[in-house]
Amino acid sequence: MTALYILLSLVLLVGGFIAYPRWRDKRILRGPFPASWQPILERRLPFFSKLSESERSQLQRMIRLFVAKKRFYGCGGLELNDEIRITVAAEACLLLLNRNSSLYSGLQHILIYPSAFRVNRQWHQADGIVSQEHQGLLGESWSHGKVILSWDDVEAGIENFHDGHNVALHEFSHQLDSESGTANGAPLLEKNSYQTWAQVLSAEFAKLTDSLEHGHASLMDTYGATNPAEFFAVATEVFFEKPLQMAEKHPALFAELSLYYRVDPRQWQ
Repeated sequence: MTALYILLSLVLLVGGFIAYPRWRDKRILRGPFPASWQPILERRLPFFSKLSESERSQLQRMIRLFVAKKRFYGCGGLELNDEIRITVAAEACLLLLNRNSSLYSGLQHILIYPSAFRVNRQWHQADGIVSQEHQGLLGESWSHGKVILSWDDVEAGIENFHDGHNVALHEFSHQLDSESGTANGAPLLEKNSYQTWAQVLSAEFAKLTDSLEHGHASLMDTYGATNPAEFFAVATEVFFEKPLQMAEKHPALFAELSLYYRVDPRQWQ
């Protein structure tokens, strides 16, 4: 009888842990989308009206959960406000439309600087010497639950949503990539075939590397040739911001990303 009581208690306890997040989400989603947030969303995502009714509803729902469940920090003197929170949340959640995935379950903290921020990095050279380098960054994604962004550059990405450069989309795609355990250009896939994904992205990565080596122009930023993880992030920027050009010049890559992200940004142009 005692053993049965303990087993029943454990079942109820586990059930409580599962039910609590659902209860919390329902509490967050009570009532309509905040009226003061809607103009921000429409201003920051000018193509919002071109999304389907389902996608608009999804995006609003995810933004509310994102803002409530993630912790935002203003750094370097930046004072946070709804404009900043909703803008960042909207771009992060744009990557999750129509996808059966968590709301960046591993992400907890979002640090935002007013402009490009500087970091000190140590490099271990082949001869054992450790050198230091000061880098200016627009954004950074950490595997242990942090995204760091420059607000100036987030705004620049929003104001010109057709140039193929968007730091928010870039860094949040790294978060998706790292959900597989490590950021290596192969995120968790549901509809895509891992074999086809590897073949297509490896071939496109090789093309970009070749373009960089020979000084040829490329649709994608050559920073994507750094490694497969950066290639996936750069390809994500171009997929959302230059979908017509990607579909024409890199049809296989566009098809893989369309299947993964489950949207067709050409409809928003």
